[in-house]
Amino acid sequence: MKFGIYPGGRAGTVCSHPPDPVAIRDLVDTLAGGTPFVVREYVHFFGDATTSDVVASLGAENELAQLTMPDQWYVEGGRELDLVVSYLPAVADMGGWLRFLDTVVERYGQMTRFLQVTLEPNFPIPFIDGSAPGVVEALTLGIPYARAALDRRGLHDVRVGFSVAEPAEWLGGDDEFWRHLSALPHQDFAAHVDYVGLGLYPDAFSPVAPRGTPGDTASLTTHALHHLREHSLPRAHIPLDVPIHIVENGTPSGAPRTEQAQCDSLSDMLGAILACAESLNIAQYELFGLRDADSGSTQPTGTLGIVTDTYRPKPALGVYRDVVRASGEESATRHP
Repeated sequence: MKFGIYPGGRAGTVCSHPPDPVAIRDLVDTLAGGTPFVVREYVHFFGDATTSDVVASLGAENELAQLTMPDQWYVEGGRELDLVVSYLPAVADMGGWLRFLDTVVERYGQMTRFLQVTLEPNFPIPFIDGSAPGVVEALTLGIPYARAALDRRGLHDVRVGFSVAEPAEWLGGDDEFWRHLSALPHQDFAAHVDYVGLGLYPDAFSPVAPRGTPGDTASLTTHALHHLREHSLPRAHIPLDVPIHIVENGTPSGAPRTEQAQCDSLSDMLGAILACAESLNIAQYELFGLRDADSGSTQPTGTLGIVTDTYRPKPALGVYRDVVRASGEESATRHP
């Protein structure tokens, strides 16, 4: 399995400090340990009707100028860019959306390895694409359009996919989303999908059962993985040979939780994911994220990082580093 991380310090509208490129470089190098490593970033399409204060609240004013780090960093040292193109207009705008995809491919295509078209379109909450008008059309038109835009520029190795949030029960149900995909002929949508991403936060926003009992973090993780592979993806005509990427996974450390509890939860989730990886064809895992958005926050989104908002390491950093290193050593043994 390949591993990675979101290196910025923003979660939605929460961001207490600007990024420190030197700290990010050192921490990502520490995690990667010389192995190939995926770096996740986000750009947003807002259309013409979205107000400037909404754009600013998400820190999205200059995304086409530069991502968190300088361009060259994303293609050095075995790093691979996983770039999310989020669809968040106030009014549906397919023409503007497709033009934006062209712009993103022109700007970042040469440095991108994975291009994710929309962010969790099955998840209807503010500042997530599932809340945007026309999002399902943006997904189903955007996937083949992005593939064609990349191919026109000779970027045939860039993998194109989309992400969803699971499990459906936690969302209150997403049957309508999958029913729409199920109605599309394979050649119109699924044939263009290289991977499906999963956003997975089983214990971040709702109470869970105690560790080691049914309904705990590990069992919820396992359920979400099986639900996506065995129930949802077949409805969209997406077969087992299309890999799942865990594109976001995190657990908070802020009050009333603790840094040790975060460490334990991350260990449990990673263990469950690794145990299912071969049978469910899970090819990639990306942690959200490197740095807290706001270490003093009591909101779960504030403390998902494995370092604080001032880059002090938490115990979870060691857990993730050790999993990445162990996987690299296993891969080297299998493929000397």
